[in-house]
Amino acid sequence: MRRTGGATDAKGGSMDWLTQYKLPIRVWAKDGATWLIDNGRDVFNAISAGLKGVIDGLLAILSFPHPLIFIAIVVALAWWRRRSIAFTLFVAAALLLILVQGYWDQMIQTLALVLSATAVCMLIGVPVGIAAAHRPKFSAFMRPVLDLMQTVPTFAYLIPALILFGLGMVPGLVATVIFAVPAPIRLTELGVKSTPKQLIEAGQAFGATPRQLLWKVELPYALPQIMAGLTQTIMLSLSMVVIAALVGAPGLGVPVVRALNTVNIGMGFESGLMIVLVAILLDRFLRHEREGA
Repeated sequence: MRRTGGATDAKGGSMDWLTQYKLPIRVWAKDGATWLIDNGRDVFNAISAGLKGVIDGLLAILSFPHPLIFIAIVVALAWWRRRSIAFTLFVAAALLLILVQGYWDQMIQTLALVLSATAVCMLIGVPVGIAAAHRPKFSAFMRPVLDLMQTVPTFAYLIPALILFGLGMVPGLVATVIFAVPAPIRLTELGVKSTPKQLIEAGQAFGATPRQLLWKVELPYALPQIMAGLTQTIMLSLSMVVIAALVGAPGLGVPVVRALNTVNIGMGFESGLMIVLVAILLDRFLRHEREGA
C-alpha cells in the first residue's frame, strides 16, 4: 500500500510541472474587465441608462391600468386571438390566480424584463441571422460564437455584467440577452436559407432587386421560423428570471431565490408555478400567431 501511495504521490508530483505552463486566463480576464471599466465607463453608463429607460417605460405602461382592467384587456385579446372559450377562461383563471396569490407586482416586473429582453434579442437576432444566411463566411464565424454564448455558464458572464452595469434590471437584461439571442439568430438564418430556389429564381426573373427578394420572398417564407425564434426567446428569457434576481432584478425570481435561501418548499413551488403560468400564457398567444401566419 505504501508503494501504491508512493506511486500515486510520485505520479501526482510528476504532473505538477505541467501547471507551471498554464495560460494566465484569469489574469487576462481580469485585465480585460479592468480595461473595459477604465476606458468604456461612459459607454456602459449610456447603455445602462438607455436599457433602464426602456424597462422603466414598459413597466410604467404595464403598471398603469388597474389589475382587474389589465386582466379584462388580456382576456379580450385572448378571445380575439383564439376564438376559444377554453383558452379565454384559462387566461382569466391564470391571471386571477396570480393576483389572488399576491404575485401581481412581481409578475408585471418579470413581464417587463422578459418583453424588453425579447425586443432587444429580436432587434439583434433577425438582422444578424439574415446576414449569416447570405454570407457563408460570416455564418461559419458566428457558429462557434453562438455555441459559446449558450454553453458558457450564466454565472460566468453575470459577474462582468454586474461589474459593468451595477445592480438591478440592466445586468439581468444583459445576461438574458446574451443567453437568449442565439435562438433568433439561428432560426432566422435557417428560415432564410430554407427559401426554395424556385421562389428566388422566379423573383429574379421578374427583375426583383436583392432587397425586394429579401422583403417579399425570403422573409415571408421564413416568418414561421422567425416566430419560432421569438417564442424560444421568450421561454429562454423566462428561464433567466431566477438568475436575474441574483443581481438585484425584481420579479418572480425574487421569491424563488428567497425560498431557496430559506428552504421554503411551499414558497418555491408557488412562485415557480406563477412563472410557469406566465410562460404558458405568452407561448399560447404567440403560437396562435405563428400558426396563423
